Amino acid sequence: MCLSVCLLQLEVSEHVQRWDLNADVQHRTGTALGQWIRQLSAGRCFVSDGQNLVTEDVTVVEGDVATISCRVKNSDDSVIQLLNPNRQTIYFRDFRPLKDSRFQLVNFSNSELRVSLTNVSISDEGRYFCQLYTDPPQEIYTTITVLVPPRNLVIDIQKETAVEGEEIELNCTAMASRPATTIRWFKGNKELTGKSEVEHWSDMYTVTSQLLLKVGREDDGVPVICLVDHPAVKDLQTQRYLEVMYKPQVRVSQNYPLQGLTREGEPLELTCTAFGKPQPTDMRWLRVDDEMPQHVVVSGSNLLISNLNKTDNGTYRCEASNAVGKSHADYMLFVYDSRAGEEGAIRSVDHAVVGGVVAVVVFAMLCLLIILGRYFARHKGTYFTHEAKGADDAADADTAIINAEGGQNNSEEKKEYFI
Repeated sequence: MCLSVCLLQLEVSEHVQRWDLNADVQHRTGTALGQWIRQLSAGRCFVSDGQNLVTEDVTVVEGDVATISCRVKNSDDSVIQLLNPNRQTIYFRDFRPLKDSRFQLVNFSNSELRVSLTNVSISDEGRYFCQLYTDPPQEIYTTITVLVPPRNLVIDIQKETAVEGEEIELNCTAMASRPATTIRWFKGNKELTGKSEVEHWSDMYTVTSQLLLKVGREDDGVPVICLVDHPAVKDLQTQRYLEVMYKPQVRVSQNYPLQGLTREGEPLELTCTAFGKPQPTDMRWLRVDDEMPQHVVVSGSNLLISNLNKTDNGTYRCEASNAVGKSHADYMLFVYDSRAGEEGAIRSVDHAVVGGVVAVVVFAMLCLLIILGRYFARHKGTYFTHEAKGADDAADADTAIINAEGGQNNSEEKKEYFI
């Protein structure tokens, strides 16, 4: 016991000699710490009776506040102190020998010493020691881990403007983080797969992810997003909008006639529309495999034939081009006789009349069949006569004939009844 007390006195004396205290700390040392030393010199030491030190590791984002807690279970008023990774005393009981003002006392009692560390930096990372002056002394440590979010997040694109069908390269860089970040790629709402490389320098990590993407016209204006997964930051992302050039899309529409046949003597008007990036600058009409008729009028994107004839039959093509390429759309013209539509209408009227007559005949036949069926059903039954009245009880056929009422001589008086 005495040996433990002497060792403890020696350790406290060494701490006191190392402290560069100002007048206020010296005064407090002369009261609190001096009183505790005098107690030890008088042989008053605190014996542990089932006491246990408890603490937890701390993870903190750079620049935030870390809180270190040294707690005692089953406390008997033994002294608690907190030391930094260099074994320098931060707090001894409720006063701070260390001059670093970022350490502040949050709570002090017989069962807990809680200290906060503001504006945490990488240099603060390491093991901090909780000591309890019991017999024997106890010591446990807590580890402060400092997280550093990426300093910058940048997307570099190989080509600012791409052409449909090309494969472009995009690189996303997350600089100076700890631990290393995980980079994810998205095109719109679809997740893509990139290839990442990690560079480690001075306890920091820089991650670069490469994405190879084949683009089409549907990708124009779609955002490509670089998203970072890191425990020190949430929802950190950056994006670039794709700019894709593509050749024109061409469509030919018929303005007149709106519907129906293209007949001799009638006009025909066609319109060509084209969309592309960049917008088409050159648009022209031509007749495939033949020359354009002289009476055809072309005005910009419109083609007009005022008086159709059969010599106009053929395929008419609208071509549009831009810096990317050229596209076209075709319209096949077939000119019908001037009465083709009328004859078709007459034939359609004749067919309608014939169909109506057939329907009436079928309906009449069905009605007749129903009437006949009801008539025969009402006249179906069993008939009885008075010719053999009284013969029902005859023993044989001869007797039945003899007993028949009236016999054969009265045959002219026989009557029939319908029941």
